[in-house]
Amino acid sequence: MTNYFSERDKALTKRLRELRDILPDFCDEFFVGIEAQTTVLTRLNYAYDLRIFFDYLLHNVRTFKDYTSLSQFTAEDLSKITLINLESYMEYLSFYEFDGKEYTNGEKGKARKLSTVRTFFKYYFNHDRIPSNIAAKLTMPKQHEKDIIRLEHREVERILDAAETGAGMSDHQRKVQRNTRARDVAVLTLLLGTGIRVSECVGLNLSDVDFETNAFTVTRKGGNRAILYFGDEVAEALENYINTERKGLLERTEKLNVKDKDALFFSLQVQRISVRAVENLVKKYAESAAPLKKISPHKLRSTFGTNLYRATGDIYMVADVLGHRDVNTTKKHYAAIEEDHRKIAASVVRLRDNKQ
Repeated sequence: MTNYFSERDKALTKRLRELRDILPDFCDEFFVGIEAQTTVLTRLNYAYDLRIFFDYLLHNVRTFKDYTSLSQFTAEDLSKITLINLESYMEYLSFYEFDGKEYTNGEKGKARKLSTVRTFFKYYFNHDRIPSNIAAKLTMPKQHEKDIIRLEHREVERILDAAETGAGMSDHQRKVQRNTRARDVAVLTLLLGTGIRVSECVGLNLSDVDFETNAFTVTRKGGNRAILYFGDEVAEALENYINTERKGLLERTEKLNVKDKDALFFSLQVQRISVRAVENLVKKYAESAAPLKKISPHKLRSTFGTNLYRATGDIYMVADVLGHRDVNTTKKHYAAIEEDHRKIAASVVRLRDNKQ
């Protein structure tokens, strides 16, 4: 049985090693030092961000005008970087060119890349490789809170109806949809009915699902395993897909060497469905169900969290089911609903009977 997450981490590790070969040699200390506290995906994102940062220093900071490659940078060079250099880098991230392509960053993108730089400087300062940490003085860009986009009840019904009937799609899309109807309904129902992440969805194996208890095992961020439960609607959609389309795909290709036969969700090429495929699937059906909203798998997760919180009023339950390590993360996303609860509380408490 292929473990999706271990295979994914192998691929990420390979890419990380390729990027570390491009970065200055002294960066290896950083990646080795943070390995125990981070996931390979986090380290890979750091590597991407640091590649942009050192490219900026190489081509835009006069102190390093005589350098011709990233390999010339040393840990001691971090002490030559000024606060002005870092603030200029923040402005640079709004628009820059790299490897012949143009890139832009909004508040969120800038914040992530600058956070990487701060973490990088902090590591070398804490390990006595630089005498001061100039990055600690950098003011991070203000991030404006965005409205949490989620589906309302009628929109949930419409997106599931679209997956079942192909309503609102082109003739070509309907032709494809006839062969994936049960799978698509199962994917959407599972996301909306359990709130799991898209990576958790594509990583599911058939052996992870137990219909006797309506339970399944997911691999959370960081690699932890958790048992979650699903309702009858999810069970019905999953069983329908497993006993029809999934079974048919494997029967038609039984003589072929299907690499990952235990995968729960397959593509028409009989490969484990990808994150991108699920994202495209959700987008396709959401365009007709909720045309004014930009819906992604994460928005379906938000929809589940909203419905669960409205039904229970228990923020700790929502945090646990969604797999949030910090309940404050949950509160941040569902603050608007907490406000609804406060308004309800204010209206139901009576101090005196109404007088005639």
